[in-house]
Amino acid sequence: MKKILVVDDNIVNLKQIAALLAADFDVITADSGFAALRLCAEEQPDLILLDMLMPGMDGMEILSRLQKNPALRHIPVIFLTGLNDAETEARALALGAMDFVSKPIDRDILRHRINLHLQYAEYRLSLEQTVKDLEYNIVVSFAELIECKDENVDGHIMRTGQYVGILGRRLLESGSYGDRLTEDDLELMIRAAPFHDIGKIGVSDVLLLKPGELTEAEYREVMRHTVIGARVIDTIYRRTPTMNFLPLARLMAERHHEKWDGSGYPAGLRGEEIPICCRILAVANVYDSCVTARKHRRAMKHEDVCALIAAGSGLDFDPLVVEAFLQTADQFARLDQQFESIAAGVEGSWPE
Repeated sequence: MKKILVVDDNIVNLKQIAALLAADFDVITADSGFAALRLCAEEQPDLILLDMLMPGMDGMEILSRLQKNPALRHIPVIFLTGLNDAETEARALALGAMDFVSKPIDRDILRHRINLHLQYAEYRLSLEQTVKDLEYNIVVSFAELIECKDENVDGHIMRTGQYVGILGRRLLESGSYGDRLTEDDLELMIRAAPFHDIGKIGVSDVLLLKPGELTEAEYREVMRHTVIGARVIDTIYRRTPTMNFLPLARLMAERHHEKWDGSGYPAGLRGEEIPICCRILAVANVYDSCVTARKHRRAMKHEDVCALIAAGSGLDFDPLVVEAFLQTADQFARLDQQFESIAAGVEGSWPE
């Protein structure tokens, strides 16, 4: 059942409108602008019926505040008004109001307008999500094409994203980083992780496909993929600014080889200077790299990789991330087995 917030300073009006809608909607009420904004944040209504004229904070100010809040601006607002002022209506529509219903309220007209705007809002959100998914899938496909340059790491970018999700979830649940890591941060990290090696587009195939160890000069060339990746993502973000995970993707592309003790690259960042997302990615990246076979070496056993990462705590890796990894090592092992089964053609699907 859709949730409707009715806002009016007149208690009689609130009760009458709530009674008109109670059979079809989950109705919540607020008798002031401050109460309305609080309920919007707490209840996330599907639509707001908003009285135009109220003392303290009028309908225009409430609408303006809603529009300034990214988490609330999508909620459709219908003004309830006894005014027939074209200038006022034009101003409200410019602020983001969807419609007006005149007082006294006609039940059938009100229900019709509510259903119309609920359907439109649902369609708009669905369309926006479709566009976002399309944009994301196009960029992921681009990253996967780049990955094809290096036959040693087939599927690496998507696997690493899964591992970042496991680590991030554990760190979030443990509260290790306090309010420096949120649910929104984790969602963006998971979406951003597949782009960490996108800079390999600027690295010679000869080096990426070399079967033996790299020389020092060759290794320095491969190291450039971090700064190249940052530039590539900058370009993509300028053209598609709606993809809100790209700033984080840029950071992860540029900094995922930094080390806790400052011996990493490209900037030699140390400890807390390294962004949290990059500390998490560093462990996920090393795990996948080690359990995957390369031309110049065999895949390492899961237990050996766990020991390697544990030994790197405080040196290569943030100790908090290593602790989270050791606590979730069984999940890493299970995912790795699923990936191996898929690669071998065993019945199964990509883990969600």
